[in-house]
Amino acid sequence: MDLVILGLNHKTVPVAIRERFTMTPDAIHQGLQHLDDYGGLREAVVLSTCNRSEVYAVVDDIRDNEQALRDFFLDLAGRPAYDPAYFYSYTGKACIHHLFTVAASLDSLVLGEGQILSQVKQAYVMAHENGATSAILNMLFQQAIATGKRVRTETHIAYNAVSVSYTAVQMAEKSLGSLSGRNLLLYGAGQMARLTAQNFLGKGAGKLYIVNRHLDRAQELAADVGGQAVHYKEVQSVVSDVDIIIASTGAPHYVITVPRLQRFQELRQGRPLLIIDIAVPRDADPAITQIPGVTLYNIDDLQEVVHDNEATRQREAIAASYIVDEAVDTMIERYQYLSVRPVVLSLSQQAERTRRHFVKRARNKLPELTDDQFRVVENLSHILVRKILRAPLRRTVEAANTPDEDRVVRELRNVFNLDIKE
Repeated sequence: MDLVILGLNHKTVPVAIRERFTMTPDAIHQGLQHLDDYGGLREAVVLSTCNRSEVYAVVDDIRDNEQALRDFFLDLAGRPAYDPAYFYSYTGKACIHHLFTVAASLDSLVLGEGQILSQVKQAYVMAHENGATSAILNMLFQQAIATGKRVRTETHIAYNAVSVSYTAVQMAEKSLGSLSGRNLLLYGAGQMARLTAQNFLGKGAGKLYIVNRHLDRAQELAADVGGQAVHYKEVQSVVSDVDIIIASTGAPHYVITVPRLQRFQELRQGRPLLIIDIAVPRDADPAITQIPGVTLYNIDDLQEVVHDNEATRQREAIAASYIVDEAVDTMIERYQYLSVRPVVLSLSQQAERTRRHFVKRARNKLPELTDDQFRVVENLSHILVRKILRAPLRRTVEAANTPDEDRVVRELRNVFNLDIKE
């Protein structure tokens, strides 16, 4: 069995490529339900966020099952055109280290942000509920989540950490100066939009207009944060009053198109308009930058602001990395043991049955022994079994996940005549 990850993220490809590999919850659910259709894939967890699309998997043999894993990944994303150079792939310890680093928010666009840990947990829960995880990924993800929590409680990496939505507001400040009195048009009514609205209003901004295809969702958010809900088809009625547009709908297509923006700018008489697109897939057609007065930033453009904010958290990242490294080493020991666990258990159980059998015979042959005296015999039998098994068990565990594993396990089975229950 091999542990492997296949993925891409904000560090390896731009948003124009990442958006093509967005995986919807329905697609992930269907893919996990049909995991057996991909020969050699035994377990899988799919992590898909704004900044990464990753599949963690247990396969029979990565050399034989690499294409099956790639097919699974591509099917989840709807089979977009791709270049193999888009992807990274790690196996064994490197895979474990990557996941633990992700869960600890050390691989996030915003260092120390808290959302990724809940996203890792949600990805694991979905896979587990769909029957796509077993011993290896159950242990791996449970430990990764525990490590992420430990990093957040034992370091200050989350201190002053900002979300993508807050970074978008900071980008607006960097571009326009004070947001006091500035009016915002917000596309979307989900969690990202909610955070954006709260952060924007927290800067003393002016009016907030919330646009969504489902007016009831826009009205609900507007009532919660203090804003005005606008139906998608009626946006033109408010654009002349807007200075900034922030988009975070998650729609599979552009919601801010060139024709729509041209009409907006006509209504606004060409006044400067700042658009910040934090959605993946993108909400704004990049061609709108050709329209006079329009300035567009996407989620990748936020990195400049992110880096300005994270100097202090970089110091905490060093402490966090020590925690991650320690957890990875512990996980490696557990992971290596899993592959030889059946033979180790079989030998241990056989030895215990044999010990009990002969201890019972000794008790029958030595009825004159007191309970205290017989307890000495019992303890001696435990010590002898442990001493005898120590060397073969240690050698077996050391051989786990090495080229010697099959040979060592085979020899152990033959020498001790083990009947192993897989």
